[in-house]
Amino acid sequence: MKNMQRRSLLQATPLFAASTLAANVSKAKLYTVGVLGHTGRGNFGHGLDTVWMHLPQTQIVAVSDGNPAGLKKAQNKLKTEHGYTDFRKLLQKHRPDIVAVCPRHPDQHAAMIIAACENGAKGIYIEKPYCLNLGEAHQIGKALEAHKTKIAVAHRNRYHPLLPTLNKMIREGAIGKVMEIRGRGKEDRRGGGEDLWVLGTHVLNLARQFSGRFTSCSAILLQDQRPVTPKDCRPGNEALGTLAGNELHARYMTESGIPVYFDSIQNYGNRQAGFGLTIVGNEGMINLRCDRSPIAYLQKGTPWNPSPNSRSWQPIGVDGPGSAPLPKEQIHDVHHHIASTQDLIAAMEEEDRQPLCNHIEGMETVEMVMATFESHRQGGKVVPLPLKVMDNPLDRL
Repeated sequence: MKNMQRRSLLQATPLFAASTLAANVSKAKLYTVGVLGHTGRGNFGHGLDTVWMHLPQTQIVAVSDGNPAGLKKAQNKLKTEHGYTDFRKLLQKHRPDIVAVCPRHPDQHAAMIIAACENGAKGIYIEKPYCLNLGEAHQIGKALEAHKTKIAVAHRNRYHPLLPTLNKMIREGAIGKVMEIRGRGKEDRRGGGEDLWVLGTHVLNLARQFSGRFTSCSAILLQDQRPVTPKDCRPGNEALGTLAGNELHARYMTESGIPVYFDSIQNYGNRQAGFGLTIVGNEGMINLRCDRSPIAYLQKGTPWNPSPNSRSWQPIGVDGPGSAPLPKEQIHDVHHHIASTQDLIAAMEEEDRQPLCNHIEGMETVEMVMATFESHRQGGKVVPLPLKVMDNPLDRL
């Protein structure tokens, strides 16, 4: 088990730092960018439309927005004269090198991605959640492969330059043997199934970097502390498909043998503390807070032995606990999608590699959500992965 755990952690280690990445990206070619959004239907994500204005290798050539009033505002913001209410017309006329799929509503993603592939896009940058179900994910995968298009998912913390340091600490025994990984969403009004989709996909994608591939899931969904039934199912906010439950508890087994947990209870969160994961070892813990800086802290000592002395949390810097913090420029590049879009461009220029958070990782986040729903549908039974169910299991509850 120890060797398997070590191999998984080695394989999961990101092989880059943001500053090095930016320096290595070629500036010789200017890539054209088409921005796809939809005001009132997911809008333009969290800065996925404007990041291209800050990259020396890219130029926005057109924007689409199904809302005419929103389109005019988007054109002004992105400083482009070419605007379309139909994203297909944009893709057919301009055939951009890179397509930014920005709406937060995932029901539009598959159609936009497939159309981008069919119209010659070589790179796609997409807002999460990746798509609605595994059936759509497989359709996307076929289009990407057929047209040799590369895609990157905007799980921006996946590109954080501290991840290699955390993996190195774990390999070298900073917290002893890894026993489990525990993740939570923001647990605000969205707690439960919606929290899993909107924020849990970030958390589970990060957990995978430390545990390796997920192999099974067992879960339960609750509504007001009772098991979810068909009458609790409803159309989800943000076009997420059928949702249910204001509380959920899920357990995923992984190829390394490390169990990963995700829990979310509506309105139980703390805005200053939620949204992240804790890697629990028998000699300490690493706490990783999404979108925060510092992003990670170390607490030494076994978690199961109470101590009369307080155990401090040490911020983890570029060379480990207590070392210098990461440069502010690197943190900025992660939070503003610079690191992730530069990695996409680098992958487009390197024939033999995919972006760090690519189609496989995006599809796996969808699979973990669907597996959670499928396990509940089966009364909490362990569901093996890869999942064979292509639709949303809550539609058949």
